[in-house]
Amino acid sequence: MVEDCIFCKIVLRQAPSSVVYEDEKILAFVDIRPVSEGHTLVIPKRHCVDVFDTPNELLAATYIVTKQVAAAVKKATDAGGISVVQQNGKAAGQDIFHMHVHVIPRFEGKKMPHFNHLAVVSREELDAVAIRIKTEL
Repeated sequence: MVEDCIFCKIVLRQAPSSVVYEDEKILAFVDIRPVSEGHTLVIPKRHCVDVFDTPNELLAATYIVTKQVAAAVKKATDAGGISVVQQNGKAAGQDIFHMHVHVIPRFEGKKMPHFNHLAVVSREELDAVAIRIKTEL
């Protein structure tokens, strides 16, 4: 774990999150600044900076859970589609340097805003959508 990493703090329960999935290697929780309702992050619990720093078996486990979470998010939000986004390095838009995969519900006619333009959503709203997603897992 890295002391100043917010995702490591979430894994250790030192920071709040709305968890939708957890096993011994992977954690998934609703993004505090969602592109759309149900936007979920899937992370390895072990601190890895990006896809290049993540061991293959952990990367595979992350994407297996990503597929399960994506199906649950799609059902829970009645989304027309799902974007799965993973950024590596500052130039690619990565702003938290703990490997993570975005699962983003998408709807017809709605453009995806830039991640920097997203507002923080209340914990109550995040918890409510997390319950809907967990029900579908």
